[in-house]
Amino acid sequence: METEGSQAMRSTRYKEQTPAENEPVYRKARGWRSWMSFVFTCLMLGAAAAVVGLLFMRSQSLPVSKLAAASEMYDIHGELIEAYGSTKNKQAVTLQEIAPSLIQATLAIEDRKFYEHYGFDPKGIARAAWVNLQHMSKVQGAGTITQQLARNLYLTHERTWTRKAKETYYAVQMELQMSKDQILEQYLNQIYYGHATYGIGAAAHLFFGKPASDLNLAESALLAGVPKGPRYYSPYYDMDKSLERQKTVLQTMVEAGYITRRQAEEAGREKLNILPLESKKAVTAPYFRDYVRGTATELLGLEEKEFEESGLRIYTTLDLKAQKVAEEVVAEQLKSYPELQTALVSIDPRNGYVKAMVGGRDYAKSQYNRALSATRQPGSSFKPIVYLTALKEKGFTAVTRFKSEPTTFTYEDGKTYTPSNFDNKFFDWIDLRTALAKSDNIFAVHTVLEAGPDRVIEMARRMGITSPMKPMPSLALGTFPVSPFEMASAFSILANQGVRTEPTSILRIEDRRGRVLYEAQPQQETVIEPAYTYVLTHLMESVFDQGGTGSRVSSVLKRPVAGKTGTTNSDAWLVGYTPELSTAVWVGYDKDKTIGTIESHLAAPIFAEFTERTLEAVPPKLFTIPEGVSSVYIDPKTGKLANESCPNPRLEAFIQGTEPTEYCTEQPAKSDAAKPDARKENGTWWQDLKRWWGS
Repeated sequence: METEGSQAMRSTRYKEQTPAENEPVYRKARGWRSWMSFVFTCLMLGAAAAVVGLLFMRSQSLPVSKLAAASEMYDIHGELIEAYGSTKNKQAVTLQEIAPSLIQATLAIEDRKFYEHYGFDPKGIARAAWVNLQHMSKVQGAGTITQQLARNLYLTHERTWTRKAKETYYAVQMELQMSKDQILEQYLNQIYYGHATYGIGAAAHLFFGKPASDLNLAESALLAGVPKGPRYYSPYYDMDKSLERQKTVLQTMVEAGYITRRQAEEAGREKLNILPLESKKAVTAPYFRDYVRGTATELLGLEEKEFEESGLRIYTTLDLKAQKVAEEVVAEQLKSYPELQTALVSIDPRNGYVKAMVGGRDYAKSQYNRALSATRQPGSSFKPIVYLTALKEKGFTAVTRFKSEPTTFTYEDGKTYTPSNFDNKFFDWIDLRTALAKSDNIFAVHTVLEAGPDRVIEMARRMGITSPMKPMPSLALGTFPVSPFEMASAFSILANQGVRTEPTSILRIEDRRGRVLYEAQPQQETVIEPAYTYVLTHLMESVFDQGGTGSRVSSVLKRPVAGKTGTTNSDAWLVGYTPELSTAVWVGYDKDKTIGTIESHLAAPIFAEFTERTLEAVPPKLFTIPEGVSSVYIDPKTGKLANESCPNPRLEAFIQGTEPTEYCTEQPAKSDAAKPDARKENGTWWQDLKRWWGS
């Protein structure tokens, strides 16, 4: 007889086993089995498709290697400067003829997993994709050696996802049809090392004068680092960067287990015997060519090799005539000084076109472009920027006076600064014109403290000088390094009535079909009103007058020229301009070596000879007098208005409203000589023209 408890238990078991209630469990089990079956089927189909795809890729021939066409560079008149890639230095070698250290260095820095992957690195691609997504553009690649070879042989270097997909496809296809050693050998024979040199065989002979099989560890590490960017890491361009890159390669070799840390340190200390770069023929404008090549590759996102072989047409602003004059003048002036270096940059102030560029005296010996290097102190050639600031911000005029005497200046929290003049010469009370002509340092420091160092730096920035500067009294004496390119560009504003036109070296780039890839649209900006630049220009003409620091070349100059010299212990400058050209010339030594008295005077004749010979077919032109300028005769001794009682009056330019109002003596003037009269200005114009023409 069942009890109530046993009946309840039986009832519960019966309920647990009810089919209707267990149906969801069965349904889940059936769904899981169906899903697993679907996944398995997809995997099988995917594997089958992959096998078929791989078999198809293996059966298909690789594309025909893209044909290279030499890119060409032209000057502003359409004359050919150079055809890139027209003469290649190439020498094929087998993998067995390459030093193992070079192979290891290349694998370590370019593709450490080369012998493990199948043409591409999934982890590297994922990492690069994430970085590119963050920047919303293709800023990082993940190319293996195989992908690099596929890109160089079959594709362009455009930064697109389509090109990357094709690159990966061809890389896998190459891995299916070639052995790893074959791929590596072909890569090492076609990789670009700069200087029209392709492959490790030619590179070993170019840099070290030996076959690739004889390269040691130090040499191998240096060469393996060059292809990443020949323009940056070639020792012919920048030895310091090249050696830094070499140490990076050695470190990656240690991390990859190819060498020990001790071997890396010993190789890093080894002195390398790099051969001089021999020029096979006279090359025109080599420093400008390098500058344009770097600019163009950055503008188009190209690698150097593609730049040379893409059949581009690069139309530049260079004037081959001006360039030839610059190179000849430099060679002539420096022929007696074998170690002295120089730089010259000349810009047309009206449009910002770079007309000539010399980055050193001998490109074959040194490819370092000193015209672009912001490592030299401009000295007193920086003073016009100080005086321009004072004219604008503090109402300085040509007759503003300070006493030239030994002075200790106090500034910022009680700090002191005691400048001196060249040869400790002082001039008692002098005005701004005299201070500029004689390059008085005491006057300049007075001015920078009056105008405010911060405002001077602000003016320099507006004039295109980007080099680091600090608001200190020594700023007035040009103690912060700048480049000749910056100085030529800044002074072009003075020549162009206060308007800055962005410096331009490339007018247009076309592809081999004539399609325009880039066209210059230089920006213009009014930095300061033209009246101020004219007043300063009028003052700077005194530099070339008798007693001025540039007077030694006054007999060479046959036209109105304004400029400023600059001298430090290691540098000599002359930066000057006509209405057609703004030119900066620097002379000095590469290393910390004091420049001699005679050497410090060489910048001026280089500037003068270049200016006159370049403009010999251009009639002399006066600087245009803009509105807002008033010209009056003043007494140089007192700075007051001159009349017949004042000897040696001088015509001076002022911003209207800042002219002197008192006469030099109490005796009334007997003529209108002291008045700002147009007839007097015209008379002086004619007299000045006759003086310039006949000097």
